[in-house]
Order: sequence, then C-alpha cells, then structure tokens
Amino acid sequence: MLWSLIKIIAFVVAVTALTYGAMMLMDVEGGATIGVAGKEITLSTLEMVFALAALAVTVWLGLKLMAFLVATFKFLNGDETAISRYFDRNRERKGYEALSEGMMALASGEGHLAMTKAARADKYLKQPELTNLLTAQAAEMTGDRRKAEETYKKLLQDDRTRFVGVRGIMKQKLSEGDTATALALAQKAFALKPKHEETQDVLLRLQAEKADWAGARQTLGAKLKSGYLPRDVHKRRDAVLALSEAVEILDEGKTIEAREAAVEANRLSPDLIPAAIMAARSYIADGNARYASRVLTKTWNAQPHPDIATAFAEIVPDETPEQRIKRFRTLTKSTVDHPETKMLLAELNIAAEDFPAAKRALGDLVEKEPTARSLTLMAAIERGEGADDSVVRGWLTRALTAPRGPQWICDNCQHIHPKWAPTCSNCGSFDTLSWKNAPAEEVAMPSGTEMLPLIVGQNSKTDLPAEVAVAEAEIVDPEPSK
Repeated sequence: MLWSLIKIIAFVVAVTALTYGAMMLMDVEGGATIGVAGKEITLSTLEMVFALAALAVTVWLGLKLMAFLVATFKFLNGDETAISRYFDRNRERKGYEALSEGMMALASGEGHLAMTKAARADKYLKQPELTNLLTAQAAEMTGDRRKAEETYKKLLQDDRTRFVGVRGIMKQKLSEGDTATALALAQKAFALKPKHEETQDVLLRLQAEKADWAGARQTLGAKLKSGYLPRDVHKRRDAVLALSEAVEILDEGKTIEAREAAVEANRLSPDLIPAAIMAARSYIADGNARYASRVLTKTWNAQPHPDIATAFAEIVPDETPEQRIKRFRTLTKSTVDHPETKMLLAELNIAAEDFPAAKRALGDLVEKEPTARSLTLMAAIERGEGADDSVVRGWLTRALTAPRGPQWICDNCQHIHPKWAPTCSNCGSFDTLSWKNAPAEEVAMPSGTEMLPLIVGQNSKTDLPAEVAVAEAEIVDPEPSK
C-alpha cells in the first residue's frame, strides 16, 4: 500500500515537473531555422526539445531494427535459430535484470518486491533452478510459509537443486518444532552432501536430542574427517556420546555392554567425571578395586567432585571411619588446597567424630569461600564440640543464604542442571555442561541430604553420627521443637 502511494506521488510530481518545464520553454524567445529541400523551417525552443527527443527515439528504434534485419539475414542464409536467438537475448536480458533486482531486494529485506522480481525473472528465463530459490526465500521473509514449502518441493525434482530443497524444508520443520521430520530431512541432506558443515551440526544436535548415540558418533566422525573438528575436541565429544550410549545400554539391562561402553568413554576422555564414575563402578562390580581407584584418582586430580568421592567410598563399603580417612589420602594428596578436598576431609573426620580435625580440614574456607555446604559442615562441627544452640543456629542461618557452590551449568545459556547430561535441557546445546560456580549466585535453600552428600558411606540419616543428624534436622526445621 505504501509503495503504491509512493509511485502515484512520484508520477504526479514528474508530470507536474514536465508541464512546468514545457511552460518555461514556451516563454523562451528565439529558436532555430533549418533548411530542408530549399525550404526553411523555423522551430521554437519547445519544438526543438521535442525534435531532439524524437530523434533519440528514432535512432534507438533504428538500431533495434538493424539488429533484427541482421538476424533475418542470417536466418535467410541458413541459420535457423538466428531470429529465435534475437528474441531470446532480449528475454534473457530482462530476466537477469529482474533476477539481480530480486536478489538486491531480498538482501535489503524487501520480501514482497523480491517475490515480484522473482516471478518476472521466471517468466523471462524459464529456469526454475535459478528463480525458485529466490522465490522460496522471499516467501519466508514475507511469512508465506506455504508458498516457501511448495517452492522448496519444486527444487527436489532436480538433482542439481535437491540438496537446497531438502535443506530449506528441514529449516522450516526446525522452526515449527517438528524435530522428528527435521531429523529425517537432516539425514537425507547429510547423505546428499556429507561434508556440509551446517548439515552435520544440525544432524548431530538432533541425534543427540533423540538419544541416537550410535548415529551421533558416526556424524561426529564425519566432522572429524571433513576437518571441521579438532582431534582433541572430537575425542571429548565422542566420550560424551559413548557415555550416553553406556547409560542407555545399562537401562536396557545389558550390564556387560554398558561396562565396556563406560570404560571406552573414560579412555577417550579421562577428565569426564560421569564417565570415570561409571567406569569405576564397572570395575568395582568386577572386583577390580585397583583399577577403580586409579580411574577415580586421575579424574579427581583433574576436577575434584563429590560424586567421585562417593564412588571412591564404594570401593570398600564396610571399612571403619578411621580406615576410610587413611585410604582417602591417596585420592586427596594432590589437591590438598582445593575447597572440595577440604570439605571432603571435614566430612570424613565428622564421621569419625574427630571434630577438631574436621575444623582444621576446613581451615579458613568458611571465611574466604563460604558455601551452603561448608557452612553446614561448620554447624555440624560446632554441634559435635558442644557449642551452644545459638552458635549452631548462626552457622545454619548463614548456610541458608550462602551460595550453592559449583554446579552443573551450561556454558551456552548458563542454565543450572541438577545432574550432568550430554545436552542442555534449556537450549539443547551439546556437551556444554561444566562443573563451576554460577555467574550470579542465587540463594541456596537445599535440603539436608543435599547439604551433606553422605560421601562417607552412610545410606540413611539414622546411620549418621548424632551431631551430623542434629545439624541436618536444624536445616530442615531451624526452630527447636517445643
């Protein structure tokens, strides 16, 4: 509507300008005298302008007629396609002009103009492989999804444009949320062009979302062969996929296959915490405590994590608290200054009811890097040493408003996850979860079992030392019962 109004205004302005110019020329005195066949013709200024315009038009028509006569002459001399080529050249010129104008309109965001130019180019060129893509993209820009899909389907009919058509429909299905159809189309596009990077990325993401771990590993291998993925990144992501495959196999009850997949995942990426834990538990099930200890120690040195300590405790489940403290020295000796190590040793000493040692293990952690867990441990220590209820409650009050500490956080969208997963549940990105502190710490309100992860080996609150059980009860119900 606006474009039509602009054209009408431009036409009115042009007519007004020409009329004004003609009136000005009529008022100009003088002119020119031309002698033709002994006769003199006197032309006014306005008549001279019209004469020059007529002469330009005549010259242009003469050139066109000359070109047509040349084509006719060639036709009469035996060139049967001379005249058709003459008209085809004109049509091609108009068609390519419309095509280029349509591409410029598309780049400028003028979807409706681009569709008009695409229709004009198609009329003159009769080459749908050139104009259909422009039409489809212009239809998408204007929101005409039906027209876009119909045009993309036309591209499927030509081997030269089939990939473009499949890719276009795939993107439409992705935007509509139809991931099942998008996955099938991504697989088709990958079969047509296995080295296309964008198609590889889309296919890998969809396979991971659909838990097609075997297919995802094949796609990942194709990215490595195509040179789009560094070898170290490939090993890490392949380990994530192998671990996910192992978890799925374990859920199906195939214990042996799951163990093999877990060990393979740990071999590919020794610092992948969930893979190390699963591999260690498979060694424990086989009675190979030495290998389990080696796997967990190596991963702990790379990134201390409470789940690693839990698995390490499972190696010898029936040992005394004192024996456990001694055995855990092999795990923690290389990371004595790490906050996770300090809290782990504090928990072990609380289980052994050695509260002074637990306080020494925590050190100044509650002052320099206070978290809900470390402050709760301090409350348990104070309770064990017989401190007043007000002191214990003070530590617990601080714990309720302290940062949670490291969590599984997506590097892409910063979404916090309760446990590790191969893909982010919020943004769908693959292998982006890291064990780290949230960028903007939130108030922690965890339950007692979250505050004390029981890595010391107990399975219920009734197994805990009295002092720790009281501390947990204080967290759940800070007010003492009447």
